[in-house]
This record gives sequence, structure tokens and C-alpha cells, in this order.
Amino acid sequence: MNKPIKILISLTLLIFFTVNAANAQTQPLYTKYVNTFIGTAPLNDPKILGYELPKGWRSWAGLTFPGSSLPNAMVQLSPITAYGSGAGYQYEDTVIYGFTHTNKGHWNLCNIPILPVSNPQGNKFGSKFSHKKESSAPGFYQVYLDDYQVNVSLTSTLRSGYHKYEFKNNTNRQILFDLGKANSRVSTWRIEQVAPNAVQGFQGGENVYFYAELNTQINKLEKTDDGLRSGHAMLYLADGGTAPVELKIGLSFVSEKNAKENLEKEIGNRSFDMIRSEASQTWEKLLSTIQVKGGTEKQKRMFYSCLYRSFLWPALRSDVNGEFTDAKRNVVKTGARYYTEPSLWDTYRNKDVLLGLITPDVTLDVIKSLKDVGDKTGFIPTFFHGDHGASSIAGAYLRGIDNFDVEGTYKLLLRNANVEGGPRPYITEYIQKGYISDPDIAKPEVETKAKAGVSKTLEYSYDDYSVAQIAKKLGDTANYRILMARSKNYKNMFDPSTRFMRGRLENGEWIKNFDPQHPYYEYMYREANAWQVSFFAPHDMPGLIKLYGGPKGFESKLDSLFTLPWNPNYIARNVETMIGQYCQGNQPDHEAPFAYIFINKPAKSQKIIDYILNNLYGIGNEGLELSGMDDAGEMSSWYVFSALGLYPFSATDPKYIVTAPLFDEVKWTTSNGKTLTISKPGKGRGVTSVRVNGKINNGYFVSHDLFKTGGKITVVTN
Repeated sequence: MNKPIKILISLTLLIFFTVNAANAQTQPLYTKYVNTFIGTAPLNDPKILGYELPKGWRSWAGLTFPGSSLPNAMVQLSPITAYGSGAGYQYEDTVIYGFTHTNKGHWNLCNIPILPVSNPQGNKFGSKFSHKKESSAPGFYQVYLDDYQVNVSLTSTLRSGYHKYEFKNNTNRQILFDLGKANSRVSTWRIEQVAPNAVQGFQGGENVYFYAELNTQINKLEKTDDGLRSGHAMLYLADGGTAPVELKIGLSFVSEKNAKENLEKEIGNRSFDMIRSEASQTWEKLLSTIQVKGGTEKQKRMFYSCLYRSFLWPALRSDVNGEFTDAKRNVVKTGARYYTEPSLWDTYRNKDVLLGLITPDVTLDVIKSLKDVGDKTGFIPTFFHGDHGASSIAGAYLRGIDNFDVEGTYKLLLRNANVEGGPRPYITEYIQKGYISDPDIAKPEVETKAKAGVSKTLEYSYDDYSVAQIAKKLGDTANYRILMARSKNYKNMFDPSTRFMRGRLENGEWIKNFDPQHPYYEYMYREANAWQVSFFAPHDMPGLIKLYGGPKGFESKLDSLFTLPWNPNYIARNVETMIGQYCQGNQPDHEAPFAYIFINKPAKSQKIIDYILNNLYGIGNEGLELSGMDDAGEMSSWYVFSALGLYPFSATDPKYIVTAPLFDEVKWTTSNGKTLTISKPGKGRGVTSVRVNGKINNGYFVSHDLFKTGGKITVVTN
């Protein structure tokens, strides 16, 4: 063969293999399973909810957002269809009012709404849209705005958003900055033009700064009701040009200057497709940490969607230059990335553990952020109820995440545990009496406000145990003994005559008006009834079982939890999705399905776990409904762990309860590059034994050491 032809063939083959290799790298393997719309549709089925929704109610299920985000990012760029709603977007809605740049799913955030408009009618803005002309993927969202005839595409980086608008009409193109609106209350706002194609400004409330630039000139910036909640701003773009309008926006919680720097460093002159590709690759890398074989398509879709959803909160709050606004509203720089507080009442149970297993660097900086707040305020912060920074920090520390000021953090946690004015209300009463009382109210209602004394006592007991584990590791024997003694305080709420955790009066008597099936938001229980909290002692299950008279009495009571029908007249908005008295739709009893394992009845646990996995996630006609509020990823993380067959029953302790995975094989690449393989060779679902590296395991718990060394867990079933 002649030499030039040989060279030509070689070059052709080289190009062919290079192109195919590039395609192979960009082909989505795991992001393709993620459906970001899961959790955006409302749950309406009374058979699942446990009751008929009252007229005008939308269930508090899901409350997720479908837009673009990177893991734990500052910018979460998503459409808004209803202000004042859980996450801004409701699948059943038909109008989009803007695209906002922050999110969580707790009726807050949704800052800096921006909307491209064309020939708007009056001062009412928003466009109808159809799900048929809408799509999404991790790091990407697209929708066609029917009224304005604009196709919108969105992608994002950690601190910046990238909008692309394809206008059908290339004249009268406008962009609305609806700065008087957000899910959080807006106190004030401002915007100014700072270049022919750039604006910057501020939205008060969450105190977010922004800098935005376009690829086309701004003819005019017009403000209506400047700075007021009724107000907005409109950018009028220069006519001409058929190319898509591109808007790049940087956010900062420090200054417009930092917002601009964030934008320049993270996006700069790079194209929309480049940013979108990088976002997709970031998610591919994270999701590929856990690779599953077997299972149905729906199970894989739900697994990777839940894994994705587990990594959206906490959110980054420091800029590319390291600056952030601290708890005292001062601009500081510590050398660590600064994050929002985790949604601790929800996420300490499982999500914070998952975060540490997959991205320990993020967990480390989250702990440093909590410590920074503690240094400025005197207390490690909490979220909503309990003092569960104790568990999240202790759990991370005991799993080997220890490159932080452990002694200083421990001192703050001790202060939390002993001093009034911090995250533990009524701590003095708790220390003196060993419980927190509630008043005896003649006719308590769901909305009755009191101390939630039962829930607080149980949760503080677990928090005491968590801090005690740090004390033990640090050699603080005195505090270890005190806290471990206090960790038994949960027993003081157990009424042997009713076999429930029951409220007590200040004088120690039991509250008389007691209905164990009635749910309360803050009376005796926090968003729960007596059934749902009476199995909570994850740090001392043998002690709890003993209160019920031993394994038989405990089993009988636990059976009733899952079989006693829910009273459909008992309606509390976020106590929903019932299996008997058990509530999958809210957090307080999420450990209960695993409790049978402590009396050597794993098959009973597996039956309930399987029912939840297969029937209470991805439900409804379109498979987009969740059985409860995702709560910053807790509901999703419950699914991830349960589907893998490993659950952190006590999140503080560096060990995991083993159940039957949904998949035939799981390969988990640990954070130090080892491989943990979980396999279930049999077809059955009843776990009979567990093998670790080929040897029969003693019981159903495995150590966190497997994440350090790698290894193989084989789940034997019948």
C-alpha cells in the first residue's frame, strides 16, 4: 500500500477513535436516570395520605424544584410558578412568572426573579407553558414560554447562572427583573445599569447581590415602584440581531463587586454549551460514585434521582475570593468555604451521613461553618427543633472527618447542652427534672402551642449521647459520664400504663387529656403523635425494648404501629402518608421500619421497607409524586440508603444496619478510592445472614471501617 494512503487511513482511524472516545466521555450514564421533576407534583390520593385533603389545601409532599444546580451550589436556577409555595414550582400550574436563582424547598429563598418578555400586556407578567415543551437534566432546564414566544434554556455554575433566550420576535425584546418578589420577604431592592450591556443590584431580605451582563446592548432600564415590594425593573434591549440573547449573572451574599468576580471567574467568555457540559460532567462524577446493577428501570431512575436530590443542600455562601458574610453580618475570610446551616432536624438522620461519605470535603467545611457561627453567637446553630448539629458533627468526627478545631467545636456543643438561650429551649428544666413538661390543656388541637416536651426530651437525650461520644474520644471522662446518664432521660417520658411516650406536667404527673393517635405540631410532640415518637431511642434500643417488657412486648407494639388504621379525621398538614400509625411523609419515625431487626425479626422490617421503596416514591399518574416533603434531601437520602441495603440507624455511630438492597450488586467507590461492593445473589427479600468479606457477620450491623478499607458485603436471603 502506498505511503500517503497509509497515512490517510491512520489519520482517519485516529480521528474516528478520538471522536468516539470523546463521545463516550460525554454520554450520560447516570445523569440520564435523574428526573428533576420528581417531587414537584402534589400528592392527592387519600388512600396514601391517610385523609381527604381539605378544600384549598395542597399536600406538603415533595416541594422540590426542577431547575439547574451544581452540588451544594449558591445558585439554584429554577422556574417559579407560585410565590409563597414550597419551592416555587408546582407541576400542576400553567404559568411561569420568572426564573429565580436560589432555592431550598422550605417556602423561602427564590431570589432575583428574571423573565424574558416580548410585547407584554400591561404590568402583569408571566407566560403560559406546557410540559410538552419543557425538559431538564442535572445542570440544565429548558421551557418554551407560549405567551412571549421565547424558548428559555438555563444552566449554572457554583455561583453564577447562564440564561439563553431564543425570541421568535427579534424586536421589542425585554427582560423583567421582578425584584420586589421572592419566597422570602423582600425588604428592599435596587438595580442600576453599569455598562452598555450590564446591570447590578441587590435584593434585601436574604440580602443577595447580583451582577448581570448580556450579549446585546441595553437601550433603557426602567424602574417601577423603585425599592418597594410592589415594584420591578425592565430592561429594554436593542432591536436587531437574530442570535439568542444570553444573560450571565453572578450572585454574592457580600457585594456586587464579588458577584461580578464570581461571574468572571466561573463563566467569563465561555459558551452556554461549555457550561452545561461541565455541569453535566460534575453530576456524572458524583452520581457514578455508586454504580448499581439489576433492579427495574424505575428503581434506577428513582435511586439516581434521589441521590441527585441529596446533594442540593446545604448551599454555598462564600465567594470565589473566599469572602462571606458571617453571623454578625461582617464580611470575613477564613480560608474555608462557607455554607448555610444544614436542615438539621431533617437531615441529621441520614442525609448528613451521605454527604460525608461521598463529599467529605464539603462536610468538613460545613462543620467549620457551624463552628464559625458558634464563635460569633456562642452556640452551634440548629434548625427547627432539637440540637442535632451534635449528631451530625459527632457522626462525621467518628467517621474520620477530623481536620477541624475539634476541641473548640466540642466546647460549643457542651455549651449548647447546658446553657439556656441557645438551640435547647427549657434546658434547665431538662437538666433538673430529666424531662421537659407541658401544660394540661382541656381540648388540645393540632395547632395548640406548648413546649413539645416529649419530642424535646427524646431528642435532647439523643443529642446528649452524641456529644458524649466526642467527650469519650477526647478523654473527657467527667462530661462523658454526665451526658451518658442524661442520654437515658428518654425513659422519663415512657408511661408504662399506656406503653407510650407521654407528656408530663411540671409536678411529674402524666397529662390527662391524652389521645395517642392525635397529632400535634408543638404540644407534647413535634409534628407527630404518640405512636410516631414512641420508638425513638436510636442510641439505646436494648433499653427501649426493655421498657416494653422485652422483645415480645416490643414486637407487639411495633406491629400495632404499622397496622392500627389512621383516623382520617386527624389532619395535620405534614403528617401524611400513613402505614397504620406510621408516617413516612415526615421525619420523626423514619427509623421505626428498621426496629424489628433489634429483636431478630429482619423479615418484618424488610416487608415494610420494601413497601415504602416500591409504593411511596415516584407515585401518581406521571410518577412525579413523593410521599412527603423532601426536606432538603432527607426523604431522598432515606431512599438512597434503604435501596442500597445500608442505613445509618443511629447517625452518630459509625456503623450501618444491613437490609436487602433493591439491586443485585452495588459498587460504591469510597472517598479514599476503595471499593465497597454490596451484593444480593439470591432472589428472595428476607435477610437470613450477612457476610463481610466472605465471613459470617455477627448480627446485622457493619462497621464504617469498610468505607476506609473497601470490602464486600453479601446479603443472604430466602
